[in-house]
Amino acid sequence: MPSQILLNIFIAFLWMLLIDEDELRFSTFFAGYLVGVGIIFIMHRFFGTQFYLRRMLAVLKLLFIFISELTQSSILVLRQILSPKLKIRPGIFKYETKLRSDLEVTMISLLLTLTPGSVVMEVVSEENLLFVHAMDIENERDAILSQLRNFEKAIMEVTR
Repeated sequence: MPSQILLNIFIAFLWMLLIDEDELRFSTFFAGYLVGVGIIFIMHRFFGTQFYLRRMLAVLKLLFIFISELTQSSILVLRQILSPKLKIRPGIFKYETKLRSDLEVTMISLLLTLTPGSVVMEVVSEENLLFVHAMDIENERDAILSQLRNFEKAIMEVTR
């Protein structure tokens, strides 16, 4: 993937030289970058890896999923905090993840911990288990499981 990005930037600079304008313009560089995207898309099977923009789009998708889940969980936590009576029952549950590598498990643990109302307390790497603490186990367990599944799917698209 890094070689494809560098090659694309090289093609864009080469395009700027071939156009032979008096001054450097971003529009010329961008046009060259788009030409490079087309060339690399046609030739990406010779690199032995997938096309790099596909992975970049997967990263953007993961970012948008994280922002969406962060917003939703923040609203849930705000409702709990601002209610007149705290009716929460904290608890711990275990979740078996489909992710295998250390990077993937670390990513899902960090993403879930960054969302309010839940924390990954322990990771058992041999069995791919996550022990998750939820602020309100009765009401938020299904929402946290949904978050975990969304994160898993997006992380697998990015890393595999």
